[in-house]
Amino acid sequence: MSATPSNMMPLGTIAPDFTLLDTISGKDKSLASLKGEQGTLVMFICNHCPYVIHIKDQLIAIANQYAQQGINTIALSANDIENYPQDAPDKMQAMMLEWGNPFAGYLYDETQAVAKAYLAACTPDIYLFDADLACVYRGRLDGATPKNEVDVSGEDLRHALDLLLAGKVSSQEQIPSIGCNIKWKGRTSVR
Repeated sequence: MSATPSNMMPLGTIAPDFTLLDTISGKDKSLASLKGEQGTLVMFICNHCPYVIHIKDQLIAIANQYAQQGINTIALSANDIENYPQDAPDKMQAMMLEWGNPFAGYLYDETQAVAKAYLAACTPDIYLFDADLACVYRGRLDGATPKNEVDVSGEDLRHALDLLLAGKVSSQEQIPSIGCNIKWKGRTSVR
């Protein structure tokens, strides 16, 4: 389990647009069709990542709680499914059913172009955009990882979400997320 930090997209960056297969509905969905009225949370995750599995309950709770306040959560997976078949769209759909479909969409980035546009490096890689799709937070959920004894609280992301809803600006001091590297195509598989 390698620990890869996020690249930290510059704050203020407008969310790169996309239209991708939503594995929940089986239809192509765009950023414009999924974005929230008050803000949009975009997360790069995958089915098998121990870092994602470790925080899944908080991801679900946050998505459900903040959807009621106008912030939609969009999850994307960009992993190479040839070498990581457990991250294939049918498995993504099954995982969302198991999780109770908490996200506005769980999209498959087959070409990996969207992950590259977002500068995504790891799972989970988390980005929060305001109502105008400008990046106001990118970083970790909280300090918990499968390798430490820190409780999973979602405190860093929850704080950023609450500031956004209150019309306040998040601090420039944001801590990168850390997780498994995105499984880029054309790289040797490590199982």
